[in-house]
Amino acid sequence: MALKPEPKAPFHSVQYALRVLESVSTHGNGVTEARISRETGLPPGHLAPLLLTLRREGYVEQVTDGAYVIGSSLLELGSGAARRRALEGRLQQTLAQLRDSVGAAVYVSRYVDGEIRVTQVADGPRTPAVNEWVDFRSAAHASAIGKCLLTQLDQNARRDHLSRHRIARLTSHTITNEKVLFSKLDSQPATVPVLDLQEYAVGTVCAAVPLTAGSSAGCLALSLPIEHAHRLRAAAATLNRRAAPVLLSLSL
Repeated sequence: MALKPEPKAPFHSVQYALRVLESVSTHGNGVTEARISRETGLPPGHLAPLLLTLRREGYVEQVTDGAYVIGSSLLELGSGAARRRALEGRLQQTLAQLRDSVGAAVYVSRYVDGEIRVTQVADGPRTPAVNEWVDFRSAAHASAIGKCLLTQLDQNARRDHLSRHRIARLTSHTITNEKVLFSKLDSQPATVPVLDLQEYAVGTVCAAVPLTAGSSAGCLALSLPIEHAHRLRAAAATLNRRAAPVLLSLSL
């Protein structure tokens, strides 16, 4: 699988977050915000909201003198199976909070070995998950998850995927022309959520944002019943803003 060149990340990207965590972890007795700024090269105006996010997610804590130390979320991460379970639990907690914030079922999906895999879902009685009436692996051309993952692949990888999962009309809104599909994927701004307006399933609208770390393509998505379609763009914008903690959990 080949990924497209990664766009420049905003200040709260996982790369910056990892630099901050590295700085904090080297100072066992705590480190001031000014020193973190010097060590990471992040200006105070960018560092402050990033530290706020890391505190909210439990990756750092602020002690009485205002200095920062490693938080409980990182201390809980050991190694091997225990570490994996801790990360999965932390990610599921983050997804549940995001579900409640946007009022929609949320999903994490990865592109692994040439296939789409939905790895985690947070739904509930008031936020039901989409009915997967067609396997997501065969619906990349129609679903927000699939299209978001395809935008992160180069042309050859896209063609390889569609050669194994032929484009099919799932609803009257589904794009079935490969040239038109690729044109839309190429014109999709990296910072704008990918939408599915009843292309995968009648009665459901979805949105997805990329979670790209290194050579791994991934995405964070949500789904809403059509009667809540008026909330889709606002929910997608919140999804986009809240993607950093999810990406951080996937990268640790």
